[in-house]
Amino acid sequence: MDIDAAVNLIDEFTETTFAILKHNNACGCASRNNVTEAFLAALAGDPVSAFGGIFVTNREVDLATAAEAAKIFFEVIIAPAYTPEALDLFKGKKNLIVLVRKSDSLQGHQYRTVLNGVILQDRDAKSETEEDLLPVTITSPKKEEISDLLFANRLVKQSKSNTIVLAKGKQLLASGVGQTSRVDALKQAIEKAKSFNFDLNGAVMASDAFFPFPDCVEIAHNEGITSVIQPGGSIRDKESVEFCNNHQMSMVTTGFRHFKH
Repeated sequence: MDIDAAVNLIDEFTETTFAILKHNNACGCASRNNVTEAFLAALAGDPVSAFGGIFVTNREVDLATAAEAAKIFFEVIIAPAYTPEALDLFKGKKNLIVLVRKSDSLQGHQYRTVLNGVILQDRDAKSETEEDLLPVTITSPKKEEISDLLFANRLVKQSKSNTIVLAKGKQLLASGVGQTSRVDALKQAIEKAKSFNFDLNGAVMASDAFFPFPDCVEIAHNEGITSVIQPGGSIRDKESVEFCNNHQMSMVTTGFRHFKH
């Protein structure tokens, strides 16, 4: 299940990206110019949870990256390729599972057992681009914010609902996952980001569902978050939009809800 979650997440990205997962959710993720930088930025997102985690990247793992990864204990690493030197280093780690991603295609259906039966659904293959973003506020997101909004939205899609993701500079700062309240998810993400000394000023917020009240955008604003991405569709969308307009925040909607159980 962890490997399945890792592969589904990394498939969201075309840029050089490294992600670290625990219990099906990303605890670290970053896109950078090279795989070593991506790993170090992903690790910085939560170096505590990374212990015993699942590592995944969409680029060949070289010796420099392997040497950094080998400094901590982890269970599995998944990559499309490894240099011989990196593979030799990993072979020296006891009980480490090293996997090569051989195909970029995933099955079109998902199955789950429930009670005495099985349910079937289509895999969520939707991945938003800039053209899918509908600005709903007076202030439009800046170029850098658009990049971060799309990055955060890919993460929120592959995290357990209810989910809030905070990101900046194509780096996962923190997320609140699997919460019964969207406000609790946001507060969890904020507390976690602060615990690792991240500056939330200029960060973006992604939500996997609409905001039924303006409380989340208000809390986000108070922490310095400047831009928001969400599906939209609440009968009270206007309240969140109005708060953003009154506080120079930008918000975009996608019209598509990624909901993961």
